[in-house]
Amino acid sequence: MSDVETFWADGLLSARRRRRPTACELTIVIPTLGREIVAHCLVAILGGTVWPARIIVVDQGASVQIAGWVKELRGLGLESHHERCTGRGRALGLNAGLKLVTTRFVVITDDDCIPDAHWIEFYEAHLNRQPQAVFTGRVEAAGEERVISTVSGTEVSVARKPGLSFDRLSGGNCGMAVDVLRKVGLFDDDPCMRFAEDGEWAYRVLRAGIPIVYAPDLVVAHVGWRELEERLTQYRGYARSHGAFFGKHLKRGDLFILLRAGVHFARALRRWQRGTLTGDAELAANGLSYATQLVPGIIAGMKSRVQPPSLP
Repeated sequence: MSDVETFWADGLLSARRRRRPTACELTIVIPTLGREIVAHCLVAILGGTVWPARIIVVDQGASVQIAGWVKELRGLGLESHHERCTGRGRALGLNAGLKLVTTRFVVITDDDCIPDAHWIEFYEAHLNRQPQAVFTGRVEAAGEERVISTVSGTEVSVARKPGLSFDRLSGGNCGMAVDVLRKVGLFDDDPCMRFAEDGEWAYRVLRAGIPIVYAPDLVVAHVGWRELEERLTQYRGYARSHGAFFGKHLKRGDLFILLRAGVHFARALRRWQRGTLTGDAELAANGLSYATQLVPGIIAGMKSRVQPPSLP
């Protein structure tokens, strides 16, 4: 038995010993490329103080193992669904899962995120108290490799309009009412915007007059697994996708985005300079990626005719 299989078996055994209360109106959606790391996410959910009404794992890989794990969740009495999804792109997988949600609320995480024990319990409380808002929370670093993005603020904050630099929404740690998705639409699965779906969706949320609440008690740990060369490639993809997000909204006549793009370009130049001066090669590479890829991304976004899908 491999290490991950042993870890999974131990997690199931612990869950069988003590069944948790259920958040009856809440579904968890987890997109995955078929990686074994999703076992750690699922075991963390099983070990939480509250279980969701349903777990939907959207698998863009070819893993028979993950389908078996989801079946074993059903054996615990936890309603679970393994959805195969052809094609690539996190937004594509997310949308496939979100279309299957039948509860009032949905919470999203990623296969490389480890939710805190109170994660579902606190999401249930927050969403019931403010169903008209979108919630997001802390993202801490875990694992041996550097994590591209963490969020560590300890104060509650509420955004009601888009910011000049960014809109605080962590895609691997967010939750909302399904009615919000019906109003705003699903995530933009346009290939040219493959790594910017969270930021673009958050922008549409705020433009629709829906607040985004950052609640620091909603905590996940993001496991760093990409080595340096992979992270450098990811920075270029992020930058180009971010530019495409800007380009798509510029095409619609949103001039605020033009100002925001200028801010991002200036910040990229500062990161590039600071990384170069301090010897932080990764920070410099991040800045260089954004400085050189934003404009090509904007052009790609302005040429695109793909629109974000709506929720039926």
